Amino acid sequence: MNTILVLAVAAVIIVLIFDYTNGFHDASNIIATVIASRAMTPVQAVIIVATFEFLGPMLGGTAVANTIGKFVNIGDLDALPSIAILLCGIFGAIFWNLATWWFGIPSSSSHALVGGLAGAVVVAAGADHVVWGFQELGQGHFTGVTKVLLALIISPIIGFWAGFIIHRLMSFFLRAAKPIVNKYLRQVQFITSAGLAFSHGANDAQKSMGIITLVLLLGGFIPEFKVPFWVVLACATAITLGIMSGGWRIVRTVGFGIYKVRPLHAFDAQLTSASVIFGASMIGAPVSTTHVVSSSIMGIGASERPKAVRWAKAKEIVSTWIITIPGAGTVAICTYLILKVVGLA
Repeated sequence: MNTILVLAVAAVIIVLIFDYTNGFHDASNIIATVIASRAMTPVQAVIIVATFEFLGPMLGGTAVANTIGKFVNIGDLDALPSIAILLCGIFGAIFWNLATWWFGIPSSSSHALVGGLAGAVVVAAGADHVVWGFQELGQGHFTGVTKVLLALIISPIIGFWAGFIIHRLMSFFLRAAKPIVNKYLRQVQFITSAGLAFSHGANDAQKSMGIITLVLLLGGFIPEFKVPFWVVLACATAITLGIMSGGWRIVRTVGFGIYKVRPLHAFDAQLTSASVIFGASMIGAPVSTTHVVSSSIMGIGASERPKAVRWAKAKEIVSTWIITIPGAGTVAICTYLILKVVGLA
């Protein structure tokens, strides 16, 4: 029992580290448009975003946590190997987050988490221990990996077209506006960026909440899959600290590398992203803030001046999206095999 407790504590710490890396990795997605449009100083942006980032997981429910915590099924394994498998999966996600952050590439923490966990479970316990959800899909039910992947694939498409349409509408309504309108567009971003931060916290922190709850369930510390309040508080704190650390390498890519962002573009991107992410959180669909924000900026640029969109940078981002799941999965698999060779798995 002592060994299980130690391993469970280690797993919780590692998941919180992932939550922290998720925060500073995704901070750029929330802060980039605010900084690029000069609506706030970096200090103002971090304070407002961090405050509402913390409130998101505290008030946003646990629907996404339930989805993430139930797409792998390793309850039939002993506690020690099952928790070790989760550790390998989380390590794969953390490694990928750090690698893409280092190179300033806005990849998806959600993709990394799914790839890491699925890879570790498949190689350690078999593909039948992953809840793929293919059969339920034919019956009109979305569960397991299918639900996660559909949410991750569809959300940037919605983000692109929602951004496209919203920007067209806003441009039409403001077609006769004088330049002073930029002042008000910058001011209203205090609200839209807060909404984006809240929705991000409500969605992304729940992913870590789901994994920690699964660890507690596998270790026999809780009788059923129900997220304890201390887990909510711990994950909210970890992701908020990550947000406050910033992700300035990726700020340059999202805020300046896709399209030249002005106050109206920033407002439209924040409004679009907050709406898509919060809507996904309410139905328990884990989405990527990176995907949604980046695609909304592309949609906004395409609605105004398609030739001005830096499609080469967009192509680079999309390529990273595609390789993230197998990349994080490969790291998780290698980690598990190393632990097995040394007798720790």
